[in-house]
Amino acid sequence: MDRKLIALDLDGTTLNNESKISFKTKEVLKKAEAAGHIVTIVTGRPNRNSVNYYDELGLTSPMVNFNGALGHIPHQNWDKEYELTFNKNIAFDILKEKEHLGIKVIAAEGKNLALADVPNHTLNDYFPNALKSTEVLNKLNLQQDPTSMLLLVDREKENEIVKALNYNYGDRISVGVWGGPNPILEISPQGVNKTYGVRYLAQNYQIERENIITFGDEHNDAEMLTYAGWGVAMKNGTEQIRSLANDVTQLDNEHDGMAYYLEDYLNLA
Repeated sequence: MDRKLIALDLDGTTLNNESKISFKTKEVLKKAEAAGHIVTIVTGRPNRNSVNYYDELGLTSPMVNFNGALGHIPHQNWDKEYELTFNKNIAFDILKEKEHLGIKVIAAEGKNLALADVPNHTLNDYFPNALKSTEVLNKLNLQQDPTSMLLLVDREKENEIVKALNYNYGDRISVGVWGGPNPILEISPQGVNKTYGVRYLAQNYQIERENIITFGDEHNDAEMLTYAGWGVAMKNGTEQIRSLANDVTQLDNEHDGMAYYLEDYLNLA
């Protein structure tokens, strides 16, 4: 069998609903690597709250964070590392318009950057619930262009905010709307999505598109599922994602759906 690039989303795909990696998942991914395939994490998460999973899986391949905007190998200097950003003045503009727009919390992120304008208790993994003076999002602390911004917004004003951001900055940024219970908007460099990272890694490892297999469950996986030679949606994935995929796992993320599917697909059993 040709060497495959296996690109895995984390939440709802590789992780169960308690954000844990099962023994089965570890076992199958180790077998896949031993068979010569490349296993990579491609996630919307920042590197700061995904490197623990990378380490737990014992990976040595590059990891893609921020939905494609950062490609790097954790714990080392990789000469092909990339980080895509947008102008920090957009962050300062949004800060100024925060109350007027109906935004509750603003965070700006990058590989070595994590700032928020106010503490928050909604999503501890993404928005800090306590801030040191050096972690506050302001002109003094934000000296570099960010890779990503997250906005916790008023649910009623969500559509208006998306329209305003697209109207004002649409030529420089993309605005994504999170699924799930919290009204969160994600700002990325214009045109960047998970496919950017997957394509970059495939080119680096000289793997043809037909030998890319991707797994995902949410809207931000759509592009990489349709780009890959074989895109697999999780049983627990959204209806849209399941309709776009080449196939759907028989089991959900609570029952090792990705691991069992991959084991079968690569004949690893």
